[in-house]
Amino acid sequence: MSQYANYPSLRDRPVVISGGATGIGAGLVRHFAAQGARVGFVDIAVDEGHALAAELQAEGQSVLFTPADVTDTETFQAAIAGFAASHGAARVLVNNAAHDQRHDWREVTPAYWDERIAVNLKHFFFAIQAVAPGMQAAGGGSIINFGSISWMIMTPSIPIYETAKAAVHGLTRSMAHELGRDGIRVNSLVPGAVMTQRQRDLWITPEDISAIQAHQALPGLLGPDDCARMALFLAADDSAMISGQHFLVDAGWANT
Repeated sequence: MSQYANYPSLRDRPVVISGGATGIGAGLVRHFAAQGARVGFVDIAVDEGHALAAELQAEGQSVLFTPADVTDTETFQAAIAGFAASHGAARVLVNNAAHDQRHDWREVTPAYWDERIAVNLKHFFFAIQAVAPGMQAAGGGSIINFGSISWMIMTPSIPIYETAKAAVHGLTRSMAHELGRDGIRVNSLVPGAVMTQRQRDLWITPEDISAIQAHQALPGLLGPDDCARMALFLAADDSAMISGQHFLVDAGWANT
């Protein structure tokens, strides 16, 4: 990663990341740790989370993993408190955890609706609630909420996911106002079609890749690193006067 920017303000900065064991989340953990940040992350992928933390710890990086289901608010907030006890109160929160499970709108039940909203939106708010007092006491911080271009391009078969991701924009704008006077910045990072292993295994076909290439303005395929580099900028002091904004990392696909 030496060809990319280094952010001195991130060294020793406590960072909390949800869904950090695999995919985009693992990319976030690796990049923040490489900057010298003190990273705490949660995930339900226990084996992968422990393996990633052990790998980075062996390299001398300050990384902690706590198994936690973000839909269990009490457990999730307790994990955040545990990271604060070890690393200091979070100065950066990356709300990344989500799940784009396909579903037929005609078969959605109230229970399924609530479960999907819990996975894709609810925990963002309660993570903010958990870290905000520490950021206020420290004089500021950065909160990065992961959205998606899916609702902008009307991706089929994920209407609840798209509803939640559209709502992330409202949450970002409202909390940017609520917390801004305390020096806390709140922004959305909005990925396009990121080629994680999970996406390749479950959803992406060769035909999909061709369609993605046709829609993007830039050639090539997005990876977790592309999202992580934007997250680093939004977390660092370099973005000190940016808040309430939505940053698309989609190779020029969505038209907002």
